[in-house]
Amino acid sequence: MPTISVVEGDITTLDVDAIVNAANTALLGGGGVDGAIHRAGGPEILEECKALRASSLPDGLPVGSAVATTAGKMKARNVIHTVGPRYSRSQDRSAQLRSAYTQSLAVADSLGAQTVAFPLISSGVYGWPKEDAAKQAVTAIHSAHTAVDNVILVAYDKPSADVLRRALE
Repeated sequence: MPTISVVEGDITTLDVDAIVNAANTALLGGGGVDGAIHRAGGPEILEECKALRASSLPDGLPVGSAVATTAGKMKARNVIHTVGPRYSRSQDRSAQLRSAYTQSLAVADSLGAQTVAFPLISSGVYGWPKEDAAKQAVTAIHSAHTAVDNVILVAYDKPSADVLRRALE
């Protein structure tokens, strides 16, 4: 089981084996973490995403799945793109959210990554309540069968970091 830590800051600046991108199905960039990663990494990330869409992912990346690309100009060596579910009050999509974490760790294993940084998937524009998103993240990481040694949960502000720290207790 990997060690889990919480860091407050900018995921795009971390020197890790892989950072996880809370992407959308299209894999062509967007807002929030997705936009920040594409801006920081440069056009190489978008070019690899376009190549994936033209070959193995013509319909886009399914919710709960993950795929890797270069990290471009960032210190990280790879970006693992995953699509979290949109929050729904009427449907329990927590298994899809946990899958985004476990599938990202499986991709990390295929890359030989030892240190992986995650944002809090689905907690931004996809509307997942932060407290539950953090609980789902920790549950998924603890249940994953992975060779990754160190998982860093990255929060962009102190309130989000506090939510993540509480989920680890």
